[in-house]
Amino acid sequence: MLTLAFIGLVGGLITGVSPCVLPMLPIIFFAGTSGKTEPASAAGAKRGRKAGTPDGDVLVAEADSNEAVKPKRDFRPLKIIAGIIVSFSVFTLAGSVILSALGLPDSFLRWGGLTILTLVGLGLIFPALGHWIEKPFYRLPKINRNNNGAFVLGLGLGTLYVPCAGPVLAAITVAGATGNVGWRTVVLTVTFAMGAALPLLIFASAGSRISQRVKAYRDHQKGFRIGGGIVMILLAIALAFNITDVIQRSLPSYTSGLEKKVAESKTVQGALAPAIGNDASADLAKCTPGAAELASCGAAPEFRGTQKWFNTPGGQAATLSGLKGKVVLVDFWAYSCINCQRATPHLLAWDKAYKSLGLQIVGIHSPEFAFEKSAGNVQAAITNEKIGYPVGQDNNLATWTAYRNQYWPAKYLVDAEGTVRSIKFGEGDYGQTENQIRELLKAANPGVQLPSPVDGTVKADSIGAEGTTPETYLGYSRSTNLNGTGKLTPNKTVAFGLNDAQPNDTFSLGGNWAVGTQSSTSTKGSQARLNFQAAKVFHVLSGEGTVTVSIPGEPDKTIKVSGTPNAYQLVDKPNPERKTMTLTYSTGVSAFTFSFG
Repeated sequence: MLTLAFIGLVGGLITGVSPCVLPMLPIIFFAGTSGKTEPASAAGAKRGRKAGTPDGDVLVAEADSNEAVKPKRDFRPLKIIAGIIVSFSVFTLAGSVILSALGLPDSFLRWGGLTILTLVGLGLIFPALGHWIEKPFYRLPKINRNNNGAFVLGLGLGTLYVPCAGPVLAAITVAGATGNVGWRTVVLTVTFAMGAALPLLIFASAGSRISQRVKAYRDHQKGFRIGGGIVMILLAIALAFNITDVIQRSLPSYTSGLEKKVAESKTVQGALAPAIGNDASADLAKCTPGAAELASCGAAPEFRGTQKWFNTPGGQAATLSGLKGKVVLVDFWAYSCINCQRATPHLLAWDKAYKSLGLQIVGIHSPEFAFEKSAGNVQAAITNEKIGYPVGQDNNLATWTAYRNQYWPAKYLVDAEGTVRSIKFGEGDYGQTENQIRELLKAANPGVQLPSPVDGTVKADSIGAEGTTPETYLGYSRSTNLNGTGKLTPNKTVAFGLNDAQPNDTFSLGGNWAVGTQSSTSTKGSQARLNFQAAKVFHVLSGEGTVTVSIPGEPDKTIKVSGTPNAYQLVDKPNPERKTMTLTYSTGVSAFTFSFG
């Protein structure tokens, strides 16, 4: 139980600092400032009169001298966060059941939350309206009368909270959707909600402290209150029309590395397996998520329990049996999942390049939240993203469960014989996935003529500026984009071989390297070859030695490396260019990452 609670808490904390929570932060901050503020002297005067002093002068003086810097404790932030935890937990686990029992549409909770947010914003702008909104709560016990609408605001915000997907949230969502809710799921849900809410509590508390301690705020409280109300209303509109998704997609997925480590952890997979697993597809456990090598992981489960199909003739259901002979990429996604939105351009590029050569992509839309069950919303997302391949609506997560899935997005690569050969959780490693697709297409049809890899041409939101090569790691634990002879094996010295023609946005190693968890250290004849699209290239290095940079058509450059890990700039151009560089390392230089801008 402690392990399960720890996994839930860690998963929630990662979510709580991810780009997914950014739209909530200004709402939480201004909600924290919207409580009533009062100078310490006024509070002292009230206490003086209550004690029986006619004018309270003596106690006011005492308060001014001893308590002026000690404002009254404000429990509003705690009440807001408590409301978020309660509503998120309850509606994630039982939202579908509650809505079905009441005969309400799946989008009711989301629009209810937006309505509460808008009313609170209007209440900040028009105090009389705010008092009217809070009036029903005046009947609560006296201890709750101060800022008694805060908990209700938190309940509303909990229905708007759409965290990034991860294995913990996946296990919670599947349990809620399938009705398989036990004590394990409750522990996961509550600890996940608590972990995700802790960063929000910091913002709410910051707003509260500013409103109480900063004199400028107290002197202009009305203006700040009106500004906060306007911000809340604007954010409600942005959330209603999914405008915030554009902002989130444009930000680096700075927590993706942590999410990937959690998703691929054997401890996490073992702890969550009882909540999501099934014996019929146990062979899928033979696939290690994220592995570069193809494996044989049993027959791919048939699509099942779907409600509607899009982009198929007459809306008929796609079947794996009907796709026998094709290489099939099964993509689990949800339209409001930012991680999924960032992955879609790569799927579209593969569909365009390889569909006529034997690849069939099948999207399985598996909703995280109730409002994503609307067929109209899914159709709008398909149209907006220009998705042309078949998409099945898996509202009850029947196909998701059959595949023992744990993540959004997730890709299951199935060969022409119907065997699952590879599993990929989360974003990234697109070049690796494309190489696997090409390998399976060649195996299915040895005579097929494949075009050049297309992943390097994809314009998608990723780490770094638009269109640049994603950040590349040279250590074992977060190795990405390695494409050459040799395999990163931790705590061993490995012989590698450079590629003559390096594929776009990949690197290869040459000579001998001592492979570590976070970096690889040069030994004898160590080299690297990097194909990149960027205006600026940085290389994080440590140790003592030199690195010689060779780019065709340009003079060689030698970088002196000394000391602890630091970013050394290898390329500085005014505009992005597609180049291939070869680097030669002296012995004893540790290479961590390449990053691009």
